[in-house]
Amino acid sequence: MTRTSAPPRSFDIEKVMITTPDLYRAAWASSLGSALEYYDFALYSLASALIFGPLFFPAQGPAIGLIASFSTYFLGFAIRPVGGIIFGIIGDRLGRKFVLLATITLMGVASTLIGVLPTYASVGYWAPLMLVVLRLLQGLGAGAEQAGATVLMTEYAPRERRGFFAALPFMGIQLGTVAASLIYFVLLLQIQDVAETWLWRVPFLLSVFIIAVAIWIRLRLKESPEFTKLEARHQVDDRPFAHLLQNSMKTVLLGIGLRMAENGGSSLYQALAVSYIVGVVGLEGRFGALSLVFAPAIGALVVPLAGMLSDRYGRIIVYRSFAIFQLLTAFPVWWVLSLGDVTSSLVVMSIALGVGVWGMFGTQGALLPELFGARHRYIGVAMAREVSAVFAGGMAPLMGSGIIAWTTGLYGGTKEAAILSWVPLAAYLFLLTGITVITTFYTPEPRGRDLDDLRDAGQKCGI
Repeated sequence: MTRTSAPPRSFDIEKVMITTPDLYRAAWASSLGSALEYYDFALYSLASALIFGPLFFPAQGPAIGLIASFSTYFLGFAIRPVGGIIFGIIGDRLGRKFVLLATITLMGVASTLIGVLPTYASVGYWAPLMLVVLRLLQGLGAGAEQAGATVLMTEYAPRERRGFFAALPFMGIQLGTVAASLIYFVLLLQIQDVAETWLWRVPFLLSVFIIAVAIWIRLRLKESPEFTKLEARHQVDDRPFAHLLQNSMKTVLLGIGLRMAENGGSSLYQALAVSYIVGVVGLEGRFGALSLVFAPAIGALVVPLAGMLSDRYGRIIVYRSFAIFQLLTAFPVWWVLSLGDVTSSLVVMSIALGVGVWGMFGTQGALLPELFGARHRYIGVAMAREVSAVFAGGMAPLMGSGIIAWTTGLYGGTKEAAILSWVPLAAYLFLLTGITVITTFYTPEPRGRDLDDLRDAGQKCGI
């Protein structure tokens, strides 16, 4: 995504000129938003697994405290469809750029404020209440951020390379995940119980720097060429949500099904698996954080590669291939995690996330926006992404921690009994991934379609 020294090249899209610098600026603007979202995501998932329990829910036992911690994690996902609907409607009515500025500000401010929250020891039950409020604000912003980034890049990119350019915002995922994980690894390496110091606040406070850079770049961004043409043709729909519900629920359901494996796998590995290998198997907390450092190195290669492969071979076949990979590795990966070996745990986590999950991420960048018609593309992608985020991403760690507690009680309450929970955890991931694999056989291939088309991919008549 570096600038070229050659003279600016233009993509002439019906009088809407997108130069190469414009394209790269859009890629950076989208990527930094993704970086902040997944910096927040990795921070919160690691903090939920390793820190928030004793800080905000100390009145509970360790197992119940973990469930309470993951419950606040889930609330951030539960509110995301609301944010997706609100900002998705605005994005289809007022434009992509405005919403991307609003969501990055909301997410960043909420994350920064978590870093100054008082704990339960200081203010009692007000502490978890304030944590919940800020988590809800995070979720509202995140509910439209990633949808906007993928829609923007898909609409900016030249038709034959949409898969590659729409995958670039997901490179921000690697940056954000690595940054959060490295910070926690360094903290846990130096301090055995970081929850007892003020240093746990530092990663959240650092969000402010990402906000500043992202806002500066987004202020210089041009509006999406597709939305500009909709305005020029007077085709902007004043009721995009109602239009979506009336004409595109099948496409929304397909999008939800496609994301069950990717979003569920991401949450299970990045949040629950870290808690499992630290709290159940017994690895040190720093290794839990380190497990999310190596995976993005693989993901940084796989994400753009997946986008390029989807440009060449089609979105559906590539997406299905990565989903099948996750399906086949679900039980082996969780079995290895149950063994308690540091090296093998780091390797399988890196492969599971870097190849399976982020391979689907990279393909999904262009896939979801191409499925929807021009007048409700933003709200459509937001709905598909965020409803699935509740059922797969948000519920996965919560249900997983419940599975651990249930298995532990069922087999006598011992450590060995808790370790055995890897079997139902793997089965849960297998189920989510199976839903996605089946969905790919009902999803039309949208590669290279005309983004000016007001119809969804596969629709036979006008809307």
